[in-house]
Amino acid sequence: MTVPAFEEYVPAIDCGCAGCAVQRRTAAAALPTRQGGHPAAHGARRALVLVTAAGVVLSAGLAEAATAAADPAPVTDPAPVADTAPAAGAGAADLVAPAEPGDAADPADPGPESPQGGPGPLQGAGASGPPADTPTPRRTSRADIINRAKKWVSAQVPYSMGAYWSDGYRQDCSGYVSMAWNLAGNEWTGSLASFGTRIAREELQPGDILLFHNPADPAKGSHVTIFGGWTDYTHTHYTAYEQTMPHTRKQTTPMAYWTHSGSYVAYRYKGLSTGTGGSGSSTTFPGAGKFGPGADNAYVTQLGTLLVQRGGKRFYKVGPGPAWGSADRQATEAFQKAQGWKGKEADGIPGPDTWRLLTAETGRDIPAAGGTGQGGSTAVPAFPGRGPFRSGQSNSHVYGLGKQLVKKGYGTYYLSGPGPRWTEADRRNVEAFQKAQGWRGAQADGYPGPETWRRLFA
Repeated sequence: MTVPAFEEYVPAIDCGCAGCAVQRRTAAAALPTRQGGHPAAHGARRALVLVTAAGVVLSAGLAEAATAAADPAPVTDPAPVADTAPAAGAGAADLVAPAEPGDAADPADPGPESPQGGPGPLQGAGASGPPADTPTPRRTSRADIINRAKKWVSAQVPYSMGAYWSDGYRQDCSGYVSMAWNLAGNEWTGSLASFGTRIAREELQPGDILLFHNPADPAKGSHVTIFGGWTDYTHTHYTAYEQTMPHTRKQTTPMAYWTHSGSYVAYRYKGLSTGTGGSGSSTTFPGAGKFGPGADNAYVTQLGTLLVQRGGKRFYKVGPGPAWGSADRQATEAFQKAQGWKGKEADGIPGPDTWRLLTAETGRDIPAAGGTGQGGSTAVPAFPGRGPFRSGQSNSHVYGLGKQLVKKGYGTYYLSGPGPRWTEADRRNVEAFQKAQGWRGAQADGYPGPETWRRLFA
């Protein structure tokens, strides 16, 4: 009986059979292992073909020879891309948890099936020489990032992992972010993080990114989007700029993405020309021309976000967003009047002083409906510490917290109203309020901290 023989087989370049075609496509698409490619992808470049010759002698001396050749299994398409959880400070690990069922807000639009290209220089007419060996960030602003992102949206740049747009950047999702961030070369999902600083999702500002990189198989699921601003006060949806099939799009997207939401991480570009490390807000007043009827830019979104944090949530039913609206004017006017300003100083259009107080988190907060804003009853009470909010505790702080939760519309779990004793109903109501801020994991555990307290009483 003949022993089976194994030999390596390289598909002929002109062979038209299905097996050779699949192998050639696989070899062309696979990334080098040194760039994060999956080793298994390279094994598909060469197939082992089993050639078996078996001689069988029967009673009549009949001999039969059998040969078998196996084609490689077809390559499955990459899965839809995923999303990132941010994390900064305590509880960050909890934010990067696997996505829970129901993360995909619209199963009919699961997102792109987009493999990733590797890092490389700019190509074509837009090339400006090879990229720097080390990630040295170029200076840019949030407004410039969003404006560059809009150019590809307007041009409806087709998605491609191998083509380059007229500006020299690769036409996939990471090339798009490289362009918007004005990087010196084309980066990929495995290297973009080195140009940014990891932040928490609640700190997201226009121009930041949400990044998912799958190191086990970068071509499966890895994706990145540009954050364009929250679309509602609950922070459950945002405007995403992204490069995906069939072309660049700007779309309202669930936080952080349609699928694998828990895997997306938020990053802020290191080369921002203005901003504060903690909040990422632009502290330089952009000018009154950025606000008012007809304005549509990232500064309007930033203004609305700051106003909501200072007690202006009730003015926004669907915002804040980049398009100026009556909610922005009313909230700005309320903040200005809370400082004791009148007349032209409280016209609802932010000036340098309004902007300075908002970005520095100073001045008086917007009072609740019917309040005066002149201090006293509108001041946020001092946070009493975490001790009063534990099982078995009974005190006035628990009672005051409960009343404020009901006032803000987060008293669902109270069966007979809030009281001085801490209960599971208190914890669940606090948790609901925290999740409405866009917090997850340890930051939404139902136990109030300083920031929960400030926002609740603002």
